Amino acid sequence: MKADKVYLVGFMAAGKTSVSLALSRRLGWEPLDIDELIEKYERTTVADIFARRGEPYFRAVEREVLFAQLPHRHAVVATGGGTFIDATNRAAINADGASVWLDVPIERVIARIPSDGRRPLAADRIELERLFHLRRVAYEQAHLRLDASRATIDELVEQLVDWLSL
Repeated sequence: MKADKVYLVGFMAAGKTSVSLALSRRLGWEPLDIDELIEKYERTTVADIFARRGEPYFRAVEREVLFAQLPHRHAVVATGGGTFIDATNRAAINADGASVWLDVPIERVIARIPSDGRRPLAADRIELERLFHLRRVAYEQAHLRLDASRATIDELVEQLVDWLSL
């Protein structure tokens, strides 16, 4: 697939930020991280936004920040775990560039999530698993699915470069 922009989608702790940084270095493209951009815009952490303002407010800011990135070209965008779930966001992402789902099993997600409160939607294990299965339906609408459960970051980058025909 020829594209001048890649969006990495998937559940929290799937490796989107790590792969985004490695892929952007490999391609010489700009790395963009939606959660980091939200934190800069709001001047606070994602966890604090959830705690003080709630998820609906966070999702509105997330969409605003995402749409502000649409003009960027030659960029690798690490989305938040819920960014691609929203139909409007998903349509914009799929129209703007190549969407790549980093698929990781729930057991690996749980092992990777720190218990420091930075992941507000991960506080309840049962709710986390429900959310994981619910979101997979949206992730399946990405242009490409990569099994990120066993591959190294470098292997994922090489798979992406090959797929992008760059």
